[in-house]
Amino acid sequence: MKITSSAFKYNSKIPSKYTCDDKNINPPLEFSDIPRETKSLVLIIDDPDAPSKTWVHWVIYNIDPSVTKIEENSVPKGLLGRTDFGKEGYGGPCPPSGTHRYFFKLYALDTILDAPNGLTKQQVLEKTRDRVIEEAELIGLYKRP
Repeated sequence: MKITSSAFKYNSKIPSKYTCDDKNINPPLEFSDIPRETKSLVLIIDDPDAPSKTWVHWVIYNIDPSVTKIEENSVPKGLLGRTDFGKEGYGGPCPPSGTHRYFFKLYALDTILDAPNGLTKQQVLEKTRDRVIEEAELIGLYKRP
């Protein structure tokens, strides 16, 4: 399974358009080689380089496995989780200092999660325990101007 973006390559700079320094919209993402037995997908974006903890930027779960693309500035059908910005939905990179790594993690599950909107990353990961068939990762970098 793979997750890629037409906006940036693995381990390279995320364009400022997708950050708090500009439009703060999600970048386009593409999913490929999703296992045939997948019942739902989970997408989590986080920043392990944040000063106090790993900062969560986007959580979406129960994405239909037929979804192979998330367009720029759009949300796939699924359930939105709560980010560390205290809301549901995308929050772009906004590091306080230095270059941070942003991990775009895609999980293929053998189930559809029985859960409401608004779960945290930790709550989603608890529900996915022993349900992950495969996972993929895309890393982007960002340093504020």
